[in-house]
Amino acid sequence: MPEPVALSLTEAFAALGTRRGRQDPYPLYEAIRAHGDLARRGPGRLVVTGYDACARALRDPRLHVQDRTAYDAAYPAWRSHSSLRAFTSSMLYSNGPDHSRLRSLAGFAFTPPRVRDLAQVVEDMADRLLDRMTRLAAAGEPVDVIAEFASRLPVAVIGAVLGFPEEDQVWFRETASAIAVATDGFSDPSALHRADAAMDDLARYFDVLVDDRRRRPADDLLTTLTAAHDGEPRRLSHEELMGTLMVLLTAGFETTSFLIGHGVMIALDHAPYARRLREEPDFADAYVEEILRYEPPVHVTSRFAADDTELLGTAVPRGTRLTLIMAAANRDPLRFTAPDRFDPARGGSPGPLSFGAGPHYCLGAPLARLEARIALPRLLHRFPRLAASAPPVYRDRWVVRGLDTYPLVLGA
Repeated sequence: MPEPVALSLTEAFAALGTRRGRQDPYPLYEAIRAHGDLARRGPGRLVVTGYDACARALRDPRLHVQDRTAYDAAYPAWRSHSSLRAFTSSMLYSNGPDHSRLRSLAGFAFTPPRVRDLAQVVEDMADRLLDRMTRLAAAGEPVDVIAEFASRLPVAVIGAVLGFPEEDQVWFRETASAIAVATDGFSDPSALHRADAAMDDLARYFDVLVDDRRRRPADDLLTTLTAAHDGEPRRLSHEELMGTLMVLLTAGFETTSFLIGHGVMIALDHAPYARRLREEPDFADAYVEEILRYEPPVHVTSRFAADDTELLGTAVPRGTRLTLIMAAANRDPLRFTAPDRFDPARGGSPGPLSFGAGPHYCLGAPLARLEARIALPRLLHRFPRLAASAPPVYRDRWVVRGLDTYPLVLGA
């Protein structure tokens, strides 16, 4: 266990607002847990670190994601930011019938049979990227596995699902990363303005692609969403179309990139796991599940009480805002033995909450798992002498957390 730091809830959250705190938030999570699995953070505010409370909160129909109504109350100026307007027009920040409608329009692309059919696509793309890494390493310089593999593979796969041109993948990655900062709160106005600028660029680009699909339909998700926007009755407004495309792109690559990056980092720190991944590709199933528990890409989500409810005997009055720290729930000592030890053999139940639970369970979870299960054994088998040339560096984020850079020597 990380040594708990004796801090008030206010002090712990202030520390999470610093770059130093975000680089290793787990001791701060334990400082928060010391106040209780379900702790009051002030009037109308709760913070949840316990597994059971977090799992129930994610499934409680009276606890909603922060939609436009919630943003109006918490941040009245949010409509002036195009990045926030896009998020709140998507399934990620909608409730009830709107959420069901938006999710159903994209859901067919992520059914188990569809995802299984993508396995060969993922394998082929992974091999092409590994060939590229080999060429880059020929000059004798380290290769950044995040920039050249962990990020490129997921954006290539989600780009194929959506029907986006392959030549624009690097631009997508950089643009989507800038927009995703908007989910991390509003503590950095300059970052939010950069997110707005990136969203404006992306919306203009989407408009061109949508117009192309009107003229030249294809077997991809972009064509389906365009038809839903144009059809009668119209099932998707223009703002919802832009928000849906943006969320599918950003959520479809960034979290998976962080999942793969964490998998590489842990394997290089634990030689027996790296060897098993090389020699027993099926070991990747248990290995990826433990990454999701131990180092999840998504650390935090939020809910607000649309009606009076309760969590494990604690009253949650209407209007209460809840911060759910899923990364802390995944290391709850009441649910996991030795929770701060990475152990792919633990298996069984309960599973990690890294993809959420309930109606907002991550639509792309099966695809993310598939990509990581294919990518990690292939990378380690291709480069059996893979080694770090410098320590990994985390991106300065909290809500969605992962490696920014990790330079590696590929070996002979």
